Amino acid sequence: MFGENLSIALRAIYANKMRSILTVLGVMVGVAAVIAVVSLVQGMQYKLSADLQTIGSNYIEVFPDAGEDRNAALQKLPRLTLDDAEAVRKSATAIRQFTPIYLSNVETKSGGATHRAQLWAVNSQFQEIFNRWVEHGRFFGPLDEEAAKRVCIIGATIAEKLHIADPLGRNIRINNDDYTIIGMMEKKGGMFGQDQDDVVYIPFATASASYGRENMDRLVLAFQMRSGSDLDLAKEQITDLLRSRHHLKKGQANDFRILAQEEILKIISGALTTTTAVMGAVVGIALLVGGIGIMNIMLVSVTERTREIGVRKSIGARRRDVLVQFLVEAVALSGIGGVIGITGGYFLAAGARLVLNHSFPALNLPPAHTPLWAVALAFGFCALLGILFGIYPAAKASKLDPIEALRYE
Repeated sequence: MFGENLSIALRAIYANKMRSILTVLGVMVGVAAVIAVVSLVQGMQYKLSADLQTIGSNYIEVFPDAGEDRNAALQKLPRLTLDDAEAVRKSATAIRQFTPIYLSNVETKSGGATHRAQLWAVNSQFQEIFNRWVEHGRFFGPLDEEAAKRVCIIGATIAEKLHIADPLGRNIRINNDDYTIIGMMEKKGGMFGQDQDDVVYIPFATASASYGRENMDRLVLAFQMRSGSDLDLAKEQITDLLRSRHHLKKGQANDFRILAQEEILKIISGALTTTTAVMGAVVGIALLVGGIGIMNIMLVSVTERTREIGVRKSIGARRRDVLVQFLVEAVALSGIGGVIGITGGYFLAAGARLVLNHSFPALNLPPAHTPLWAVALAFGFCALLGILFGIYPAAKASKLDPIEALRYE
């Protein structure tokens, strides 16, 4: 019976192709917009989760944070130094090793080509802590750090921008100093809207010598816990040591913030989920308009097919048979709009990614990722939409008197 009703519904929809297309346009646009937003956000979340998981669950990051007391005019952060990191490594039993991170924007130059890039000054433990490795050449070691050698490792984007085909052994200029390239990092792509391959790495000791030790007092500190150590214990040890070194009294807020891999992932996921929910609520208005359109056109269809309803009832069709017939037609209309919307939404997301990456290369958005739950939710919502907005026209059709319906002109 359902198959017969579906066949009748599809024939009725095909008989009025243009009207059917205009009817489901709102549903198509609404579903396409939802799928596009979800695909872009889920693609970012999938990529970020994968990148963070490669670092490992033993990763802890500490950075200066003055909280609400931060001076908005001076933008001056509290101190967080190399000595702080050394003290934590020596005293905290849960910590295995660390790297300080000094961040700056610099101008790189090779031949006649120049390029603005991000500078990371780190120590020789960086690769193991971040699980990010040199693809060609080598990373700098303890001897390079002790001698404060002017050596660097570059990302693929910098090599491309500076037109360096074979970077190993080549010299490049970073701000006003000459550095020798000893390695090239493996490609990582975008993360947090930044190109991870657009980075030049130098020894932390070299940065201290070049930029002055006094500029190395507001660092990001990346720690790696010992295998099997408890995260809460590690955070407690770091907190106690840094509060003691920073002479913070009881009741005073921390002037630093500690984040573990799981917490970073939770913050990012929360922000992306909120974005998806807000966008979904806004786009839901289009779906509501589409549902109203389906109800209106079904009412018109009931009026046009009054004699058909009378014939069916006169030869034995029950009220529920007529009700199901028109309800199936409303759900079929909504479902067709949903299928087209889901397909169009994915291609819309892929196209938007290409356009945005071309217009704003720094975004470096990852490929769109449409999860199965989003497809299932879209189908389910379309079916619900068809039922909600099709029930009234279907009920009206089922209540028609067969004699009056047969007389209808």
